[in-house]
Amino acid sequence: MNRPFRVGLTGGIGSGKTTVAGLFHQQGVTVIDADDIAHELVEPGQPGYKAVLEFFGRDIAGASGTLDRKRMRQLVFSDPEKKQALESILHPLVYNEIENRIATIDSAYCIIAIPLLLETGGERHVDRVLAVDCDEEDQIQRAIIRDNTDRDDIMSIMATQVTRERRLAKADDIIRNDRDISYLVQQVADLDSRYRAMAASANQ
Repeated sequence: MNRPFRVGLTGGIGSGKTTVAGLFHQQGVTVIDADDIAHELVEPGQPGYKAVLEFFGRDIAGASGTLDRKRMRQLVFSDPEKKQALESILHPLVYNEIENRIATIDSAYCIIAIPLLLETGGERHVDRVLAVDCDEEDQIQRAIIRDNTDRDDIMSIMATQVTRERRLAKADDIIRNDRDISYLVQQVADLDSRYRAMAASANQ
């Protein structure tokens, strides 16, 4: 079986990555979501769970035994050392699981949605980098509404991500999320055709 062509999907918080990933899925493309994998890996009994408890302490888990994600997020974004420790636990596990899932698919190409693709050196795992982009103020407002949080929290998260300028400079392709959904749909359809052609060429 030919190796699937890999497109790494990234973008800053609130940029619209999840919406774009969903549109590719509607095109029949396999989408592998790194955030979903990370969440699964820290469920009780999963590989990352014990390591996270050992580092953060058992009180990071609620009465049900599941991790208090909101509290953990507040801890890591207020303390760079804790953030680095969590990443050192999770990122190798996440990328290993991504590879496991890619090995099971039979589509010509796949979308790998990785919010921190560039921050973690993930571009070496993909054939092409696709960035979702919008104005930073739009990012902030969308994230505030989505996460039911305040501006300071969103700004602190953005400060840990690569700058918009660097993300755009590193991207092979860019989807602009600054108009209505029909504009997004058309961009995804155009890229889907292009990626299918690239995948076919790569596997000749």
